[in-house]
Amino acid sequence: MSEERSLRISQVGLRGIVGNGLTAAHVLDFAAAFGTFLPDHGKVVIGRDPRASGVMLREGVVAGLLATGHDVIDLGIVSTPVIQHSIQRLDAVGGISIGASHNAAQWNALKFFGPRGTYLNSAEAGELLDIYHLKKFGFEEWQTIGQRHEDPTATDHYLDDLARVFDLDSLRQFRVLVDCTNGTSALILKRMNERFGTQFILINEPLEGRNFAHEPSTTKKMVGLQLAPLIEHVGADAGFLFDIDSDRVAFATEKGEAVSEEMVLVLLADLFLQHRPGRLIITSISTTALLDDVAARHGGKVVRVAVGRQAAIDALASYRPEQIAVAGEGTGAVMMPQFRFVYDGIASMLGILSGMEKLGCTLSQLVGRYPKYSILKGQIPLETHRIPELLLELEERFPDGERTTLDGLRIDWPGKWVHVRVSQTEPLVRVICEQCGEPPRALFDEVMDLVRGYTA
Repeated sequence: MSEERSLRISQVGLRGIVGNGLTAAHVLDFAAAFGTFLPDHGKVVIGRDPRASGVMLREGVVAGLLATGHDVIDLGIVSTPVIQHSIQRLDAVGGISIGASHNAAQWNALKFFGPRGTYLNSAEAGELLDIYHLKKFGFEEWQTIGQRHEDPTATDHYLDDLARVFDLDSLRQFRVLVDCTNGTSALILKRMNERFGTQFILINEPLEGRNFAHEPSTTKKMVGLQLAPLIEHVGADAGFLFDIDSDRVAFATEKGEAVSEEMVLVLLADLFLQHRPGRLIITSISTTALLDDVAARHGGKVVRVAVGRQAAIDALASYRPEQIAVAGEGTGAVMMPQFRFVYDGIASMLGILSGMEKLGCTLSQLVGRYPKYSILKGQIPLETHRIPELLLELEERFPDGERTTLDGLRIDWPGKWVHVRVSQTEPLVRVICEQCGEPPRALFDEVMDLVRGYTA
């Protein structure tokens, strides 16, 4: 794989295959750029997932931040949401998460947060990139470089935040099977069991840096392969599967049925539209149209933006927090206003369990209340610069549909749509196609074949 394909530097941060694309020099420079971007001499919170390369990246991050005059609060191995919660608790000026979420073990990434614990908006991310590329770093003299400190209490404080929003006592009735994918959710849920008496049964629990038990993607397919077959055997009321840094989740019912990852946002949107004042759902143009049905039932509105957290963060800034019911994407990544709009898989799981408790129903009954939408997702390695030609041919081939060019190309017909775009985080072209009712297999296959013709 070429360096260009194994390294991504963009407004969403730094991500790549360590050694082949992402090097120590990239990490040092980005950390120094972030330290220069932040207000002088403020505290910066950092944490990492268990990837083997995380220690090396952490040392570079610490060096860059200390050199620019910042004290570093190192949380150790924690989830990204724990880092985000800790930024405000510690009155820090920002934070960095070292971890690559749903990517394979050879990948790693730096994700940057401002003083509210949220991702940088486009203007802030653009300024950070300018500093990085210009390499105009604000290094301090030896007398004023920062100091490194550790905080081993971050997970407990995070659990306190969750307990203020969710009635954990009422959720102890549920026996829940959780696939931790050798990631940070194991640390959180083991501690939650100890403190609150919850019944989370953990599999793939040991932290692992090189050989994850399986691909850490939160998809229906992965749930069906790794989690769903075990649920009835252990008598669980539900099953959940997390990515490595616990900001995404997917699930299966008590019957061992894997459910589309799109339903995480749907279930939470339905719950929050009923019980919170916000009427808006902020999501991407690649997310299920079932959200529009849910919003209409409650007098709400779906605001669709480009795919990716950058677009979501920018959209959130356009509204008051009390206007928003929930925000997120169809990847199992959801943000709630109660937690200052942090992507949080643990909170999403607790939200779904709370919905079951409030309605007094099983998870299969909860999912069964919605009309059937079928979504197909594909990805093809990006080996070409001919994407504009591809999108133009798609428009010509399907002239009867309504076109949206907000992010790649989406074409809509009554009850059906297809979206083709280039991934921001991986060298891939993604194709998503949805239809009310049965899967739109013919349309999906036709578009996938067309994309392959341009990327081969």
